[in-house]
Amino acid sequence: MSTLDVSRAELALVVLYLNKAETRDKICRAIQYGSKFLSNGQPGTAQNVDKSTSLARKVFRLFKFVNDLHALISPTPQGTPLPLILLGKSKNALLSTFLFLDQIVWLGRSGIYKNKERTELIGRISLFCWMGSSICTTLVELGEIGRLSGSIKKLEKDLKGSDKYQNEQYRAKLKKSNERTLALIKASIDIVVAAGLLQLAPKKITPRVTGAFGFVSSIISCYQLLPSPAKSKAA
Repeated sequence: MSTLDVSRAELALVVLYLNKAETRDKICRAIQYGSKFLSNGQPGTAQNVDKSTSLARKVFRLFKFVNDLHALISPTPQGTPLPLILLGKSKNALLSTFLFLDQIVWLGRSGIYKNKERTELIGRISLFCWMGSSICTTLVELGEIGRLSGSIKKLEKDLKGSDKYQNEQYRAKLKKSNERTLALIKASIDIVVAAGLLQLAPKKITPRVTGAFGFVSSIISCYQLLPSPAKSKAA
């Protein structure tokens, strides 16, 4: 394959990646929280970028609550323990509520909905929903990682005496475990970000801390959305 063909293939992956609305949202999220880190809550250009990007992201998420509403009413994989099912459905319900309320916040901050006090109240409620969904996600990922760990150990015993990394099932389980570990890290970081936005511990979780954690979470999200060939190269 010529250098030009390789360049075309890589550029096609970039186009595929950037064509996703979710990708553009996460890139904007990285800009938003990076600006929050730089501004540290102080007026100026960085804070203006933070606010304008935050408002723009709400447009990307219009009607996105339908995705989690669909996941809420969809059947779960067979063999999933009841506590994990309940946590997963709670996560979907809370995230769907957050995204729905966030649309009302966008209407208020863009001047379409005139009740400013109610807009701010709805904004806080939506953030608590997001924080709750992140807590549920953290617990789900912990449970699933525990299940995968037990499955991997059992498979290692069965493959004793052979090269386990040559086994397709072992590699698939290991890859899934790594993906869930990354999702666990991201969800844990998002809990801190939500607490910062809600100012639950303003002395410890300052705007700069919120911005730093939010930026790292956004970078993780951008990585998770990479097309498979690009992700394998990055690894």
